[in-house]
Amino acid sequence: MKAFSELFTNIDETTSTNEKIDALVAYFAKADPQDAIWCVALLSGRRPKRTVKTNELWEWSGELSGLPVWLQAESYHIVGDLAETISLILPKNTSTNDYALHEIIETIAELANKDEPQRKEYITGMWQQLDQQELFVFNKLITGGFRVGVSDKIIIKALAKHYHIDENIVAHRLTGSWEARNNTLTSLLSSESSATDISKPYPFYLAYPLEVAPAELGAVDEWFIERKYDGIRGQVIVRDNTLFAWSRGEDLLTEKFVEFKDLVQSLPNGTVIDGEMLPMKDGAYLPFHVMQTRIGRKNVTKKALQEAPLVMVCYDLLEHNGTDIRHLSLAERRKMLEDLLNAVKTIQPELPLHISPLVNCTTWDEVTAERLRSREYNCEGLMLKRKTSEYKTGRRRGDWWKWKVDPLSIDGVLIYAQRGRGRRADLYTDYTFGVWDGDTLVPFCKAYSGLTDKEMAEADAWIKKHTLEKFGPVRTVTPELVFEIGFEGINPSPRHKSGVALRFPRILRWRKDKATADANTKEDLLTLLKIYTTGTGT
Repeated sequence: MKAFSELFTNIDETTSTNEKIDALVAYFAKADPQDAIWCVALLSGRRPKRTVKTNELWEWSGELSGLPVWLQAESYHIVGDLAETISLILPKNTSTNDYALHEIIETIAELANKDEPQRKEYITGMWQQLDQQELFVFNKLITGGFRVGVSDKIIIKALAKHYHIDENIVAHRLTGSWEARNNTLTSLLSSESSATDISKPYPFYLAYPLEVAPAELGAVDEWFIERKYDGIRGQVIVRDNTLFAWSRGEDLLTEKFVEFKDLVQSLPNGTVIDGEMLPMKDGAYLPFHVMQTRIGRKNVTKKALQEAPLVMVCYDLLEHNGTDIRHLSLAERRKMLEDLLNAVKTIQPELPLHISPLVNCTTWDEVTAERLRSREYNCEGLMLKRKTSEYKTGRRRGDWWKWKVDPLSIDGVLIYAQRGRGRRADLYTDYTFGVWDGDTLVPFCKAYSGLTDKEMAEADAWIKKHTLEKFGPVRTVTPELVFEIGFEGINPSPRHKSGVALRFPRILRWRKDKATADANTKEDLLTLLKIYTTGTGT
C-alpha cells in the first residue's frame, strides 16, 4: 500500500508523460505480482464495486475527528473531494502499518457481505493505521472515485517498457473482460491467455481532430471520405460459433444488441468488424437521443426494439477467417469487408450490417461542402482515412482525421455557480446557464470547460462578490454575465425546465459585449431543436 500510494502521488504531481511512465515501470519492478495487476486495473478504470455508504463514512470520520456535521460539510465544499476531505479531517497517526494493496481491495469487496458494525470496525481501524498519503488513496478505494492523470496509452507504454513487449500487443491483451483477482500481469500479457479468450476485441484506432486546411493532406484521391455517424462505436466478433458485441469503452453489450444475435449464423468464425451501432427506421439513421432510449434500459422491451431498431454501419474488417489483418492497407481491408457483406447479405439481405458509404469527391472544395451538409444526415462531420493506412492502436496522427462541423451555439446567462473539484476546488468553475422564458431565466445546461485560467479567476472573483443565495455548495448569482455555449447536439427532454438537453455543452466565449436582455430565449432553443431533429439547416 505504501508503494502504491507513493506511485499515486508521483503520478499526480507531474504532467510529464515520461516521468509517469518511469514511475510506473519502477513500481512494476518492485511490486507484488497481485498488487501490480490491481494497479493496472485501478488506473484503467476497472474498480471494484463500492461497498460502504457515504453517510457511514461521514458519521465514522466525524466521530474520530470530533468535527460537527456542518463543519464537515463546509470542509467538503472547500476541498471538493470526499476521499481527500476525510483524509484531511482525521487525526494524524504517529505510527503506521503497511498492507498489501490486493489484500485491502479484497477486504473492501468483502464488506458488502458484512453488517454496519463490522464495516465500521474495519474502516475506522484502517484509518488509524495509515499515514496521510495512504489515507487519501485508501479513501479513494472505498469511495470508488479513483481517478488520476494516467491514460491507457501511458499504462500500455509502461508495461511495454517493463516487459519488453510491443505496445500494440500489450494494448490488445489488455482489452476485453479480465479479472485482477487471482491473476498476474505476466499471465494476462502472455500469448496463451490472449489465445484462449475468444471474446477479446482489438484496441480501437481513433482519429485526431483536423486542425489544418484539408488541402494540406495532399491529393483527395489518396483518401477515403466517410460520414462521421453519431452512435456507439463498437466491434462485432464471431468466434467459435459465439457472438460478442463490444463498445469502444469496452462494455460487453451483446445482450442489449439483440438485433445482432443472428450474425453468429451468418458471419464466418474468426470475424471481427469495427463500426458504429445506430438506430435506423424507415431507411433513415436516427439521432443519438433515440439510441439513448436503448442503452439506458436494463432490459430491452418489445417497444424499444420497434422504436429504435439497431444496425451497424461497418467501417473496417480487423479479423478475417481467424487471421488478424490490421496490418493490411485500409483499401485492402475495405475490399475484403465489402466482399464479406455482399456474400452474407446475398443469403440474408435483412441482416443489420451496412457498409459505411463513401462520400465521393474530386476536390477538397467538394469535401468542404459535404461537411457542411453533415447534419442533414444526423452526422457530426466527416472522417478522412488514408487508403494506405494500417489499423493502428489508440489515437494516432497522420492517417485518420475527424473533421466535425462547427458546434451549435446559444447565448446563456450565468445563474448558478459551484466550486470545481481537485485542483479547481478553491474556485467557482462549474456553471449553470439560463435562457429567457418571458421575463424568467430558465436553466438549460451546465458547463465547466472553455474558459482560460485567467477568465476562470476573473469569473470566480465576480461570483464571490455577486452571490444572492447559497444552497449547500451552490450559489445563486446576479444574472449579469452572458456566455456563448457550444454543443454537439440538442434533444427533447421533459426532465428539464427548458424542454431540451444539450450534448457535450462547453463555453465558447465570454460575451462581455452582450447585455443580459440580449441572451437567447427558450423559443430559440426549441427552434434549434426542430431544425436539428428534422435534419434541415446547418
